Amino acid sequence: MKKIIAYFEEVHNELVNKTSWPTWAELQNSAIVVMVASVIIALMVYGMDVSFDTLLNWFYKKLY
Repeated sequence: MKKIIAYFEEVHNELVNKTSWPTWAELQNSAIVVMVASVIIALMVYGMDVSFDTLLNWFYKKLY
C-alpha cells in the first residue's frame, strides 16, 4: 500500500511542479491548428471518396 501512495504522490508532484502547462493563448492557437487540419483532411477524404465513387460508377456502367 505504501508503494501505491508513494506512486500517486510522485505523480502529483510531477504534474504540479515539473510539467509546463500551455498558456491560454497557446492552447487556443493549438486548437485552431487542429481544427483547420481536421477540416483539410476531411475535405481531402471527401474528395477522394467522391472521385472514386464517380470513377467506379463510370467503370461499371461501361462494363454492363
